[in-house]
Amino acid sequence: MTDRLYTRTKKHGLWTWTMKGHHIHNTRHCTVCMTNCPTLIVTVGLPARGKTYISKKLTRYLNWIGVPTKEFNVGQYRRECTKIYKSFEFFRADNEEGLKIRRQCALSALNDVHQYLTVGRGQVFDATNTTRERRSTIVKFAEQNGFKVFFVESVCEDPEVIAANIVQVKLGSPDYINCNTEEAVEDFMKRIECYETSYQPLDEVLDRDLSYIKVMDVGRRYLVNRVQDHIQSRIVYYLMNIHITPRSIYLCRHGESDLNIKGRIGGDSGLSARGKDFGKCLRTFIEEQNITDLKVWTSQMKRTIQTAEVLGVPYEQWKALNEIDAGVCEEMMYEEIQESFPLEFALRDQDKYRYRYPKGEAVMRCLLAYFLDKGAGCKVESMFLNVEAINTHRHKPENINVQRSTEDALQTVPAHF
Repeated sequence: MTDRLYTRTKKHGLWTWTMKGHHIHNTRHCTVCMTNCPTLIVTVGLPARGKTYISKKLTRYLNWIGVPTKEFNVGQYRRECTKIYKSFEFFRADNEEGLKIRRQCALSALNDVHQYLTVGRGQVFDATNTTRERRSTIVKFAEQNGFKVFFVESVCEDPEVIAANIVQVKLGSPDYINCNTEEAVEDFMKRIECYETSYQPLDEVLDRDLSYIKVMDVGRRYLVNRVQDHIQSRIVYYLMNIHITPRSIYLCRHGESDLNIKGRIGGDSGLSARGKDFGKCLRTFIEEQNITDLKVWTSQMKRTIQTAEVLGVPYEQWKALNEIDAGVCEEMMYEEIQESFPLEFALRDQDKYRYRYPKGEAVMRCLLAYFLDKGAGCKVESMFLNVEAINTHRHKPENINVQRSTEDALQTVPAHF
């Protein structure tokens, strides 16, 4: 089957998509690709090379920067059609029944793509695309319909990486829900062999006129060719800075600060005595994790620098991690904000995750929103170090009306000195 990644940069124009000789045409024929024409991103590579992971990450990133994108996974259409997966034999080139079902699934997916595009959105089509003939067909239809094509190929020959990907990702697939690990790994390896017989990687000479990026051995090397516009350059930059293999990122708040104790928001105070105890416990926790090549990032605020210094390892300061200034409310208590700016206080309670204090928002909240996105594929765990500290979290009060009383507005303010 052929997997595709689709996105569009503007709201006009419909796409054409082709798989194994089946065509779906748009309602407007276009032969000229304008500067703002849609971009068709095509994934290329054998199974277990991280294409789905890349597709999900890229889809989320493009949406994050304002390019509406949605992912369509052809494999899911196949699962819904067949209900029960039997074995790798389904993917053999000489399996006529399997080929017929895969074509039908492709057409069904294409119809959904066409319907989705008619309302002016973009999407990502996730699967494999292994032959030069098929890629040429895609380029031809892209030219006929007035949009650009950008290929993303993931190449990996490291057996350990492939095996790890199969165990970590593929064994969780519905295809192998009732299989033991050894049987599932053996079957999937044979499935890969079915694709290898016809796989033609992107070639520097034969495909020199195409726009593409080859990601080799999970980011050890890259080959970029003919980047045509801003969107493609953003895609290249992003793919050269993501990690295809899983790894852990620890997000940690600073220890309790002097202003936390006083119930004042923002500011740039140092750690309290308990905040320093937290730093020591954090160091013990990190040492117990036995993390190799540990990298520590912190903001430029005193409280975070002091927390990082206790770890006893090198760290980097990043201005981008600073808590965003709370403007006129900086270093004020909630009681003072209610007294001086009752309207702002009420508006924040009505929509905390979109409201800004005439400049505000916490960077940690933005990072968590990114990693907790259900499309990210990230497993999130919470660890507690059992160090006493002032509670700085204020729950949403029952009354969020702008005409509320002071008592109602301060109902959930945490205790402080």
